[in-house]
Amino acid sequence: MLRLDFVTLFPEMVLGVLATSMMKRAQEAGLAEFGTANPRDFTTDKHRTVDDSPFGGGPGMLMKAEPVAQAIESRWRQPGGSQAVVLTDPTGRVFTQSDAAALARFEQVIFVCGRYEGIDDRIRQGYATHVFSIGDFILTNGELPALLMADAIVRLVPGVLGSEESLAIDSHADGLLSAPQFTRPDVWREMAVPEVLTGGNHREIERWKRLRSLLLTRSQRPDLFAKARLTEEDLKLIEGADG
Repeated sequence: MLRLDFVTLFPEMVLGVLATSMMKRAQEAGLAEFGTANPRDFTTDKHRTVDDSPFGGGPGMLMKAEPVAQAIESRWRQPGGSQAVVLTDPTGRVFTQSDAAALARFEQVIFVCGRYEGIDDRIRQGYATHVFSIGDFILTNGELPALLMADAIVRLVPGVLGSEESLAIDSHADGLLSAPQFTRPDVWREMAVPEVLTGGNHREIERWKRLRSLLLTRSQRPDLFAKARLTEEDLKLIEGADG
């Protein structure tokens, strides 16, 4: 079973999401379990202070190291398990599907969710095994990135999804974007499903899907396309489409 814990000042925000949809089903099936720890519960002053001004000056406040550290330590499993501590921070490298797959192999992942201007960097130095961003933009909190990453991780746990085959056709599963998909009716508001998908020729359907995947990735994500491992058949498909 995979355990996910969240160090957060707003546990109700996190637990609300975890109690719905796939996350709820994963927990009910005994495939994943979730928990939270609030750094405020580990403060000693009457105001339950978790932030302070940064050394060296600068705007805003930082989360203090000690209550965050104690919150992390309160969620440790028994010694011997494999654990990851993930800090959500815009200075981290961008989280990818391969990172989700790697984290899904741990027994426990603890997400440390920042607020204010961030967290005392000694938490990163002393606890974080991974530091991830979800893109080149800034949010007011670390809970949303943590939940996004948690969703990507949990769906990879065997048995969570209704169809394991769906993982194989996900965008990014093979480094490319997925081909467009359609369902009934065949014609909707004068827009028809591509004829090849309704013809029943499975070989042609697979060729069409592969070509659309290649062309869509080249168009929308040239960075991914440049890194993709293309076969001779892929190159022939692209050449035929461009010709």
